[in-house]
Amino acid sequence: MNTRRADTTVTPRLGRYRIDARRSTITFRGRHLFGLMPVRGSFAVGTGTIDVAEPLRDSTIRVEIPTGSFHTGNEHRDRDVRSARFLDADQHPVMAFAADHIDSTAVTGTLTVRGVSRPVSLSIERAARSADGFAVDATTRIDRTEFGITAARGLAGRHLDVSLEITCVRT
Repeated sequence: MNTRRADTTVTPRLGRYRIDARRSTITFRGRHLFGLMPVRGSFAVGTGTIDVAEPLRDSTIRVEIPTGSFHTGNEHRDRDVRSARFLDADQHPVMAFAADHIDSTAVTGTLTVRGVSRPVSLSIERAARSADGFAVDATTRIDRTEFGITAARGLAGRHLDVSLEITCVRT
């Protein structure tokens, strides 16, 4: 996980923004084989909107992440994680995040995976404004067992370090 702190004091202009899925990424790192082997992968960013308000804490974020987009480059593992044993992508095609507290250094909200909702806090590492929107890099650590994903205990790591690079454009 990136531990350096960059300029996070940049506040986007007020208004509604759409997350540009083509220019946004969600990557993760975890452990496999009893914690001995690193695993890196990604999820596609689905739909999302951000409403920037004044004060910033009154802003809202809504994002959907397709569970079927889980990808590590190992097709057997990817199929297994998308199966009912883990993400159950057929029954739960999206993970959802909704923010309930935003400031210049963190976004706190609720992540819903497989119908289980838990609080998650994202640390903002970088924020930058552009002519048509803004970009934010953020990190968090997710404990998969908190969402009821308990298959392969010991074999598959419990925690995922997640990095987001999100680009938003004004609507």
